[in-house]
Amino acid sequence: MNTLLLPVIIPALAALAIFLIPKKWPMREIFAVLVAVFNAIIAWYLFKKDMTLVFPWGGAWGMEFSFRLYGFSGFTLLATAFFALLIAIYSTSFMKDKEHVSQFYAYLLLILAQINGVVLSDNLILMLFFWEGMLLTMFGFIAIGGKKESIHTAVKAFIINGTTDLLMMAGIAITGYLAGTFTISQISLQTGGLASLAFILLIIGAISKAGSMPFHTWIPDAATDAPLPFMAFGPGSFEKLVGIYFLARICLNIFTLSPGSGLSTMLMIIGAITILAAVMMALVQKDYKKLLSYHAISQVGYMILGIGTALPIGIIGGLFHMLNNAIYKDCLFQTAGAVEKQTGTTDLYKLGGLASKMPVTFICFVIAALSISGTPFFNGFFSKELIYDGALESGMIFYLAAVVGSFFTAASFLKLGHAAYFGTPGESTHNVKKDVPLTMLVPMIVLAVLCIFFGVYNAYPLNAYFMPIIGAAANGHSFSGMPANFTLVIITILVLVLAYLNHKYGVKKFGAGIKAVDHIHHAPVLANIYNMAEKRYFDPYELGLKFVRIFSKASFSVDRGIDWIYNHLSVRATQVATNGIKKAHTGNFSMYIAWSLGGMIILVIWILRTVR
Repeated sequence: MNTLLLPVIIPALAALAIFLIPKKWPMREIFAVLVAVFNAIIAWYLFKKDMTLVFPWGGAWGMEFSFRLYGFSGFTLLATAFFALLIAIYSTSFMKDKEHVSQFYAYLLLILAQINGVVLSDNLILMLFFWEGMLLTMFGFIAIGGKKESIHTAVKAFIINGTTDLLMMAGIAITGYLAGTFTISQISLQTGGLASLAFILLIIGAISKAGSMPFHTWIPDAATDAPLPFMAFGPGSFEKLVGIYFLARICLNIFTLSPGSGLSTMLMIIGAITILAAVMMALVQKDYKKLLSYHAISQVGYMILGIGTALPIGIIGGLFHMLNNAIYKDCLFQTAGAVEKQTGTTDLYKLGGLASKMPVTFICFVIAALSISGTPFFNGFFSKELIYDGALESGMIFYLAAVVGSFFTAASFLKLGHAAYFGTPGESTHNVKKDVPLTMLVPMIVLAVLCIFFGVYNAYPLNAYFMPIIGAAANGHSFSGMPANFTLVIITILVLVLAYLNHKYGVKKFGAGIKAVDHIHHAPVLANIYNMAEKRYFDPYELGLKFVRIFSKASFSVDRGIDWIYNHLSVRATQVATNGIKKAHTGNFSMYIAWSLGGMIILVIWILRTVR
């Protein structure tokens, strides 16, 4: 068997085995972890290798089953394997004694196989097969959440992603038509005309999978309705890796994206709006997991903004941020799971004082929070600074959007950390005596260490993983080490200081960490916007449902109207006509002769007029 098939076949067969084995089988967790370890070993073996696998697939259509392993796909394969392994280990304790455990591990391994298939595919049709498989697996992942609304959230995620996938299918069809092939490595199109339409349709599929606005609204719902490890592995890591991986391939390989072009500006606008709108929603959340879910959306905006600049520094920053975000966001979701495991809730009103009760979880949270906030010398700082530089070169408005987003990011994590880990213990934290088990702590610690390592030694991931992706476009520049634009670093530090002062002001004014941003939440203009957002006025899915309900009611009214015409009006008209005819038939022979003569006269007149 070709080695390139193993990352797909092994997890898929293991998932099938877990589906088939008895639910009470005690070894399913260990089995899932061992499969994840084996997958990671394969990914490490394949890393930095160049390999292809091609054989005919599709008969008369001339399509091929083609896998290609090269620098970018090898890195993404390894990163996915790493995060899947950590989640598998973490879940052995978190998912213990929960419902649908077998299904959870089966879905975890199945979606791992599908991600590997997407990353390795060198054929757009083949990639689409695995891409759509993820849609179904994600539905199952959310549906087993055990909450009342889990199935509704799963349907919502399926419809939103299914709709964008249909648009992506159209983009693939147009791309294949223009290029004369569906083989990704053989496609290189210039944008313009029909090619620009194909670019936009493919982009919709990529950024939807990554969790960008306006295709994001299922993610905050999933935060409370889906199993938490899904949030850590899904919106926290794999969706960013897969979505941004495909976005980068669209912009760097399939099409040629030029700096300052209309399509480049379009991507930067989407990125800027996603950064600001999502972080503003994160700022006012009162639930640990829901706050993190909005940040998962906001952070993808930085990646889209960086890649959208079409500048080497922005692209490198966006790709580096893809990795950094997966690290610290996965860690943050795992801290939320640790808190939920020990307290039974993630409601910030019921938490508090956990820093001394769960010290390791707290330290991991602090490191990851500093990273996502862009604090100097942590990994998020360096990737954000690269994006800032590219954004500033593309336009001041994009740089300002990114910096303001960082202010609100820091403000919201100051609120979250204060509410959950400091202050007076809440009603759910009094009985917490110790931290979570080692199987949950180790993955968090590993991720927290990477937040520091990839910050201090950012040259390693940048030079080893990302510089080869853009190749000659780097023009000999090295983006590692301290940021070249020290002025932007000073501005970043000032923004973080302002966020801290804002937090101190809010706590002093309202007397509680959870209310530290209420002065922003209830500001004159923002209060109305937040009120509309909380009523889902900006949710395309909810707006679509309202349209469907209105259309359904209108269609029902039309149907009832047609039914009334056929079943009531026509029957009544027939009865009236019948009764009239009955009354006309009196049995008088002279009257019948008169009708006949009258009819003959009318017929003769009509014939004569017709002949003339």
